[in-house]
Parts: sequence; structure tokens; C-alpha cells
Amino acid sequence: MQWLVNKAHGLSKALNVLAGIAITFIMFLTVLDVILRSFRRPITGTYELAAFSGAIVIGFAVPLTTFLKGHVLVDFFVMRFPLAIRKTINVLTRLLGIGLFSLLGWNLILLGMDLYRTGEVSLTLQLPFYPVAFGVGFSCFVQCLVLIAQIFQVMGDSYE
Repeated sequence: MQWLVNKAHGLSKALNVLAGIAITFIMFLTVLDVILRSFRRPITGTYELAAFSGAIVIGFAVPLTTFLKGHVLVDFFVMRFPLAIRKTINVLTRLLGIGLFSLLGWNLILLGMDLYRTGEVSLTLQLPFYPVAFGVGFSCFVQCLVLIAQIFQVMGDSYE
């Protein structure tokens, strides 16, 4: 199942690059807006652009962070258990995560389809909402793939 781990890692890295581009965009947009405000020429729609980009940053960075085990992990209690129980707990938490992120991803795709159908757009710049919903929904499914790969790693003794 190494190919699954490699695919999950590759997709996670690609999404993380997009998240990095989005956070860089937010940074430059904010700096430029502050500078232009001093000349009474603010950038129209800065709040909307930052909000859309922020959703991309948060949603797209989660799979790689999970893959690299970059989240805060409090396992001092679990580490006292025997290896078999630790593996069981790791698999169960991954299964719960898969359930959560598959529901989240599915509902974001449904929301995106609804936003597309109704033509919902942002107030100032008239940007459509549905691409962000689809993108973050896709990222949730990549997160599920990462969690599945981690289950195989736990079962194959290459996780801890």
C-alpha cells in the first residue's frame, strides 16, 4: 500500500502549495491595501478576497499537516497502553476522522452545487462562492485518503 501513501502525500503537497500561494496573496494584498489606504485609495473587496483565500489556506493545508503529523497530539495517556491497544486506538480515531471528513466533504460539494445553481456571489466583487466550496470539499476527501494511508501505516508498523 505504499502507492496509496505516495498518492496521499503527493496530493497533500499539491494542495499545500496552493495554500502557500493563497497565504502569500493575503499577505501582499493586506500590505498593499494598508499602503494604498494612506493615499485614500483602498483596494475594493480586500475583505472578500482575504476571506476566500483564508478558506483556501485552512482547507488546503489540513491534509499535509495530518500526513506530517503536525497537529497538536496529546498521547501521553495512550502511550502507557500496550502496542495492540495503541494500534486499535489509532485506527479507531482515523476511522472517526474519515467519517467526519467524508461527511464534511460531501456536504461541501452539495453546498457548492447549490451555490452554483443559485448563482450566489460575494457582495462587493461579485465573486462566486462555489469554487471555494468545491475546493475545500475536495481537500476533505484528500484528508480521508491521508487517514486511510495512516491506517495502513499503523497496521504495517510504520506509523509511530
